[in-house]
Amino acid sequence: MKLSVNIDHIATLREARGGIEPNPVVAAAICERAGADGIVCHLREDRRHINDRDVRLLRESLATKLDLEMAATGEIIAIALKVTPDLVTLVPEKRRELTTEGGLDVVGQRAKLRRAVERFHEKEILVSLFVDPVRKQIDASKEIGADIIEIHTGEYVEARGDFRQKKLIAKIQSVAEHAKSLGLGVNAGHGLDYDNVRAVAQISFIDEISIGHAIITRSLFVGLEQAVREMRELVD
Repeated sequence: MKLSVNIDHIATLREARGGIEPNPVVAAAICERAGADGIVCHLREDRRHINDRDVRLLRESLATKLDLEMAATGEIIAIALKVTPDLVTLVPEKRRELTTEGGLDVVGQRAKLRRAVERFHEKEILVSLFVDPVRKQIDASKEIGADIIEIHTGEYVEARGDFRQKKLIAKIQSVAEHAKSLGLGVNAGHGLDYDNVRAVAQISFIDEISIGHAIITRSLFVGLEQAVREMRELVD
């Protein structure tokens, strides 16, 4: 299973002082050296962490894969089409949220998202849709031409008690298998950490896991390279 590392919070720390350090591009190189299969960054409309320059420099410097998380807005789509990342992951975005709070409503936004997917495909950019583990959302993702779905694992992460967690893992496995049967690639992420990642990593229908906050916070104590290596071992 592949592991992509989200480096947004390296930029969050930089923005806390309004300076130039720590540099998320340098962090991305360390993550690659430690075994990451790709780098994820979220270019938000309010530019609260990753900025336009970061995205350009990551595109120029990465040896692996750049996954650009983004809302399907005109401004950000235009930037993505110019930068041409390997993959865009379309996510819902609210200005006041601390982090992404749920999956896209693909069913309710078919026309808008279909147009976005078509524009990215014209530039040969793969498209992933961040969705809750709900079959109708996955069916709609396939219908509008997405290449990949990323399953939102937040409900599993927040669940308490073995019974509840096992039930939600079974749900994730079921929808991942369904997505695979439709010919979609399957990623997963949101809130995964060193304690809860194992159950998700054992699902054979998932191709890739995306993790950011847990790795960056762990790196404060053991260093970024070691933090990525430890997560790499768990995912493997």
